[in-house]
Amino acid sequence: MSIKIDRKIIGQKVIKEEDESTPAAAPPAPPAPAATEKRAADIIQMHESVQRPNILQGHTYKVKTPGHVSEHALYITINDILLNPGTEYELRRPFEIFINSKNMDHFQWIVALTRIISAVFRKGGDVTFLVEELRSVFDPRGGYWKKGGKYVPSLVAEIGDVIEQHLIRIGMLKAPELDAAQKQLLEEKRKEFALTPLDAQTDEAAEEGGHFPAQAQLCDKCHFKAKVLLDGCLTCLNCGDSKCG
Repeated sequence: MSIKIDRKIIGQKVIKEEDESTPAAAPPAPPAPAATEKRAADIIQMHESVQRPNILQGHTYKVKTPGHVSEHALYITINDILLNPGTEYELRRPFEIFINSKNMDHFQWIVALTRIISAVFRKGGDVTFLVEELRSVFDPRGGYWKKGGKYVPSLVAEIGDVIEQHLIRIGMLKAPELDAAQKQLLEEKRKEFALTPLDAQTDEAAEEGGHFPAQAQLCDKCHFKAKVLLDGCLTCLNCGDSKCG
């Protein structure tokens, strides 16, 4: 059908069939701010106002030190609180720590330390910094060797190791692991050294079950006496740390 145009044409536009038949799709509506805020408010994060439940679950770790440090073992208990149970936001976080021992020589500072650490736990946030802070404490009388050949600079550092072990258990820290290439390299480096019998090692390492060369040096990273000179570079046979990268 023809259409008569009575006025001058000053512009033109091509209209597609779908433009006439199909209306333009409306952009998706953003989520309601009130609903988003309510959902975020329902997620409980660890903070100092969280009330302690009547029952908490935790783990107790036994720490046995040499006789010159303490004749009696320490029992370290860390209790956890479960936040947002049964939801996708479920979290297990440390809530309190207790240290018990028959040895009363360390009573005052142990009580003070447990109260401070518990307060940090309840404050929330990233509490993993406690591990390195405690590990950096050195006993002026000297540290001691643990079974397996690990050197512990102080009893406080040992408590830091226990906290790290617990944080790994509940998923706040990842266990240090070597990748396949690093494991293969370490295996090759170990084969370059004929490991000496225990009686040829230093007395401390031998008594505690060290299995690294007697001439090995202490590793600053993993605190095992396992650093040896390989290809002109100090390399740890336990963790793979090397001055040459």
